[in-house]
Amino acid sequence: MGVLDPRELVVHNQDVGKLIRPAYSRERIDEVADLLRRRGTLAFPTLPSGLFAAAAVDSEHYTGYGNVWVRDTVHIAHALWRQGQIDTAVNAVNGLMRHFRRQRDRFREVIEAPERAADPMRRPHIRFDGMAETDVTEPWAHAQNDSLGYFLWLYSKLAVNRLISVDAEAWRTLALFPPYLRAIQFWSDEDSGHWEEGRKVEASSIGAVCAGLKALGELVHRARLPEEVRRADIAGQATDLLDRGTKQLHAILPWECREQETAKKRRYDSALLFLVFPLRIVADRAAAMTIVGDVRDNLQGRYGIKRYLGDSFWCTDYRKRVGAADRTKDYSKDMVSRDRYWRPDSEAQWCLFDPILSVIYGDWFMELGRAEMLELQAFHLNRSLGQITGTGERHAPFKCPELYHLEGAEVEPSDAVPLLWTQANLLLALEAMRRSLEDRKEKFE
Repeated sequence: MGVLDPRELVVHNQDVGKLIRPAYSRERIDEVADLLRRRGTLAFPTLPSGLFAAAAVDSEHYTGYGNVWVRDTVHIAHALWRQGQIDTAVNAVNGLMRHFRRQRDRFREVIEAPERAADPMRRPHIRFDGMAETDVTEPWAHAQNDSLGYFLWLYSKLAVNRLISVDAEAWRTLALFPPYLRAIQFWSDEDSGHWEEGRKVEASSIGAVCAGLKALGELVHRARLPEEVRRADIAGQATDLLDRGTKQLHAILPWECREQETAKKRRYDSALLFLVFPLRIVADRAAAMTIVGDVRDNLQGRYGIKRYLGDSFWCTDYRKRVGAADRTKDYSKDMVSRDRYWRPDSEAQWCLFDPILSVIYGDWFMELGRAEMLELQAFHLNRSLGQITGTGERHAPFKCPELYHLEGAEVEPSDAVPLLWTQANLLLALEAMRRSLEDRKEKFE
C-alpha cells in the first residue's frame, strides 16, 4: 500500500486540518505542535503518585481506564523522556518500581511453584489503582508478559543513563524478574499480551520480554550490585533467557502466533510494530519491513488501523449491543461471548499505530535518505492528526481517541477519550518529523 491521495485523508478536526500538508517544513510542523499544545492535546495529567491513568476520563468511570496500566505508563514515560520531560518520566517509572516491590510475594510464589501461574490473579498485577497505589481486586487478565518486559526495558534504560538511582530494594525487585520469567518459561508461555485477551504464545510478548532482558543485562554489567544480588547472577540468567526468547521469537515472526489451534493462530497483529519501535528488538531491516508491510497491507483502514483481523472489541454497533458494564470487562476467558458481535470488516480502527508507523518511517529516512520514506512518514503523521476529535462529536475537540468504530451510520470514538498512550505516540511522531526535517536540511541544502 503506497502513499494515498491526500484528498482521501479523513480529518475530524478542521482547525487541525488547515495545518495538514503532504510535506512539511520545520516551521509548519512547529505550527502544528504549538496548536496542539495550546489546546491541551499533548497534556499528560499525572496522579499524585506520579503515575498516569490510562485515559483522562471523567464521566466514563465504568471503563476502568482511570486505573494505571504498566504497559501504557511505560509508553507514556518513554515519550516524555525523549521529549526532555525527564522528571515526569522518572517519577512515573519509579512509581512502577514501587508497584512491583508490592508484587514481590507474587513473583516468589510463582518461582517456588510455577503451576500457580495458571491463575492470572496470582501473577504480578499489571493494572492497579494509581491513586491509592494498591491492587485492584476484580478479576483481570494479569498474565501479560509484555508488560513485565516493557518495565524492565525502560527502567533499565533510565538507570543506564543515570536518571534513576537503583537502591538495594530496587535491585532485590529486579532480581526476581529473571527467575520468574524462567519459572513461567516465557518463551513458550501462553499469555494475554498487549490486548488482554485469550491466552496464546505471542511474538509481541516474547519480543517485549527480550527487549527488557537485553536492557537489564546492560544495566547489570554497568552497575555495582549488592552482594546478594551479585550471587544471584542476574546477568547470566538474563543472557540465557534472552537467548531462549530470541530463538523462539525468530521462529514465530512475522506471525504473532503460530500455534496449531485455529482460534489462537494469528498472522497479522499491529502489536508487532512495537518490536520495531520503540523496543527495537527486531533489528533486521527486512524483518522489520515485513512487519510494517503486513500491518499496512492487511490492517490499515480509512479511519485508523485494526489491531488484528477478527477483533470484536468495539466492533460495529458495539455501544448499542454491549451494555456499559460489559464493554471493557475481562473477556480473556470468554472471548466467544464477545466475538459473537463480530462481522467481517467490522473491526474497530485504532489511533495508536499511525504515529508509530510515522516514527518508523522517519527512522528509515534518517538511515537511508530515501525520499519515499519521508513521504510515508508525513502520510502516517497526517492520518494521526486527522484522528484528533473535532467539534460536534461525542467528546470534546482536540482529543486523541483510543479508536474509531461504526455505530449505526456514524463513525465514533470509543468511550476512552483521550487515551494517553495515543497522545504519547503522537508526541513521538511530531518530534520524529522535526528530526527528519532537520536531517533533510543538512543532507540536501
